[in-house]
Amino acid sequence: MDASSPPRPGTLAPDAVAHQIQVEQIRLLCGNLGSSVVPGILVALLIVYALGERAGLWPLLAWAGGVIVSKLIDFADARRILAMSITPQQIGAVRRRLMLLHGLDGAAWGALAAVALDTGSPGGSILAIGVLAGVAGNSMSILSPVLPVFISFCIVELGMLAGWVWIMHDPSLQVLSAAALLYVASLLVQARNSARAAQAAITLRYENTELIRRLQHESERTQQALAQAEQANAAKSKFLAAASHDLRQPIHAQGLFLEVLNTTPLDPMQRDVVAKLRRAADNCADMLHTLLDYSRIEAGVVEPQVTRFRVQALVGRISQEMAAQAEAKGLVFRCRESRAVVSADASLTELILRNLVSNAIRYTDRGGILVACRQRAGQAWLEVWDTGAGISAAQQQEIFEEFRQLGNPERDHRKGLGLGLAIAQGLARLQGLTLSVQSVPGRGSVFRLTLPLARQDDSSPAAALRPLPPPVRHDLHGLRVLLIDDDQRVRESMAQLLEHWGCRCHCAESLEQAEALAQQHLPELVISDYRLRQHSNGTDAIAAVRRVLGKPVSALLITGDTAPARLREAAESGIPMLHKPVAPAQLWEQLQRLSGQARQAHPR
Repeated sequence: MDASSPPRPGTLAPDAVAHQIQVEQIRLLCGNLGSSVVPGILVALLIVYALGERAGLWPLLAWAGGVIVSKLIDFADARRILAMSITPQQIGAVRRRLMLLHGLDGAAWGALAAVALDTGSPGGSILAIGVLAGVAGNSMSILSPVLPVFISFCIVELGMLAGWVWIMHDPSLQVLSAAALLYVASLLVQARNSARAAQAAITLRYENTELIRRLQHESERTQQALAQAEQANAAKSKFLAAASHDLRQPIHAQGLFLEVLNTTPLDPMQRDVVAKLRRAADNCADMLHTLLDYSRIEAGVVEPQVTRFRVQALVGRISQEMAAQAEAKGLVFRCRESRAVVSADASLTELILRNLVSNAIRYTDRGGILVACRQRAGQAWLEVWDTGAGISAAQQQEIFEEFRQLGNPERDHRKGLGLGLAIAQGLARLQGLTLSVQSVPGRGSVFRLTLPLARQDDSSPAAALRPLPPPVRHDLHGLRVLLIDDDQRVRESMAQLLEHWGCRCHCAESLEQAEALAQQHLPELVISDYRLRQHSNGTDAIAAVRRVLGKPVSALLITGDTAPARLREAAESGIPMLHKPVAPAQLWEQLQRLSGQARQAHPR
């Protein structure tokens, strides 16, 4: 085991931890010894030089030789101990060997009393006593990590000094010797404190090492959990995109077939059945469009367009559209007049308010709903109040999570998918706005969207959000349309509807067929699904048709894909795009606009 790498006590029993602490104390002592070898040798040689004439050169050389040999033996033994792995069975033997070797080192130093005190020179005696006291003080900092080793050194060294002074019967030397003993006594106290401090430092080192290990372990677990969560989220998004696309295809075709069927002669019972089928299809379409809104936010293809607009126009439009839903449930629906002019994206703000009002209607069974706007400190608080069941404080943040519904354990489809508030929160964050909720269980809730008031120095006119003027109607009769879709149901339903509207429709299921049909029939408009077979897409097909025709023919993308990456790709193409299931009225409006552009650019 490397001396610089202590074991992890968190994985050891308490006895093993105590053993490792003792090992570290021994290693600390052995590591300190290297710093005392050269100074000790130099001090011994200086003593020989200073007292050689008075005490005799050869006795002092013999003493210095003993000190030097002792120092070198201690140093060599320390290096050996540092290189070995000390087991619990060896710890006692190592401590005893250190006590013995340093006791001998103390004896080597203590022999100076016999050599230097009996010289008849007070100066030499004082020097010898001072050197022995200084050596004892220096050894305290080196040997104190293992207190018995320091005690062994001091007892032998100063015991020899005290014994020699005692037999000399010199009062002055006895006083000096007593002072030296008192000094050493204080050193023992300091050594005990130093040993405790060293043990505490080593223990703290192990605790810190264990804490770091645990933190690293927890960090690894957190990283693993985060990676798993990201993988799960990616898998969820992939599943939703795939499931949404596969569901949109038949529902899209169903809606188009129903539109064709609705225009045929039907008896009253058949017309009632068709109406109910269309309501069921619209309900499915609403849920799928909710998923689409959520996917578009995740894909980052929604870009806010900040303008000045009057809140009252937005509130009035929502009231006209949704008051009937509230009244159908027996709820009172009220709106307060507001003169506030705010700066935000009007369309996204309307979608947020629509989700909030829809959520309030869905979860309120009696009482009423109030939509109001209040101005506070440069802000407009657009609020939706309801008298529903309320939300507990612990759940007021959960309701903004996707697919989270409170009070709907049976997953009643009439209460939606649990995405309305998640979409509202995402659209608010996208604009840098704050959406919050306050609620009292049993009394109701208020959802508040905080909007910035338009600056007074902004002279641009505020948008009134009035309905657009009715578009110019174009006769679709005879419009040559090339339809590209790899789903047979969609091709058949779309072709029937377009032909019912008077278009001349030709269908292709691949890029190659589209190029061949474009050469034969010279389409005025191309309608293409975005995801096609063989890893091609609608933008590729439209580009190929345009190359064949040699002109930028009008085009429309229709997609049932909600994968974030594909939504971004489709949005970047710049081609108008509708999302399946497409309402026939929505398709009609888009064809009106595109056919007008096509016939203006290429009049017949």
